[in-house]
Amino acid sequence: MSTVERTRAPGPITAWLRAHLVALAIADLAANMLLVVTGGVVRLTRSGLGCPTWPKCTDTSYVTHPALGINGIIEFSNRMLTYVLAAVAIAVVVAAWNHRGTVRRLAVGIALGIPLQAVIGGISVLTKLNPWVVALHLLGSMAMVCLCVWLVDLLWSPVRADAPPTLRRLAVANFVAGWVVLWLGTIVTGSGPHSGDAHSKRTGLDPAVVSQVHAAAVDVLVVLTVWLLVAGRREPYLRLVFGVMLAVELLQGVVGWVQYATGLPSFVVGLHMLGAALTAAGLARVLLATRAHRFDAA
Repeated sequence: MSTVERTRAPGPITAWLRAHLVALAIADLAANMLLVVTGGVVRLTRSGLGCPTWPKCTDTSYVTHPALGINGIIEFSNRMLTYVLAAVAIAVVVAAWNHRGTVRRLAVGIALGIPLQAVIGGISVLTKLNPWVVALHLLGSMAMVCLCVWLVDLLWSPVRADAPPTLRRLAVANFVAGWVVLWLGTIVTGSGPHSGDAHSKRTGLDPAVVSQVHAAAVDVLVVLTVWLLVAGRREPYLRLVFGVMLAVELLQGVVGWVQYATGLPSFVVGLHMLGAALTAAGLARVLLATRAHRFDAA
């Protein structure tokens, strides 16, 4: 190998760079989860059309106007958070650029997901908060959360071997069931009263029926997670991961039941949105925990 080739080849990652990458990856994850919560605030305050067009806030300005009131401020602030998210993602790409393999590819993929999400959010505004487009936008954020968890796992998790085949299959089933739950949750939201704007369309589905289907899917997810916990109880690391996932699901279920029983108060719905982001992160964590990991091969 020539001197030039040796200079360009990525060497072993240093402890300092790894710590730096871990901090940035966690910040990326936190920022994406925060975006889910602030998006919920936009919807719950009926500020979804606070900026009535996109990419501009109004036909003549990229920023909000006093005439748009508090709803314009809330919606514009949520748009500005996207730039914070982009700055963090770019910092991750820069820090990971000289590292080989999946770390760099993931960092770039997460960064590219931000403008894609911005476009989907813009389409939701241009379609006057069509519930199906809004649902796609939320699920896109959940996918971003999962990718960020994957990046943190590559950088921070302990070295581990593959879990037994039964556990790996159960983890896949858990992941699929969890995404069905998240998808059904967006349909429940699109059928309920919190549309993001007083004049936005709803799906036309019966909220009570959709909620019952969603609850049944949650039951399946909880059963699968309990099964995972029982099957993996002899492995301390897996027991911890599966136990935390079960706790998140149970808490999310309680919050969901409370919001349904109390007429969907905004604060409780907001907590449920946070729980959905935590659920997405947990689903990714459970799936990854059953797969082999060796940092140097990442």
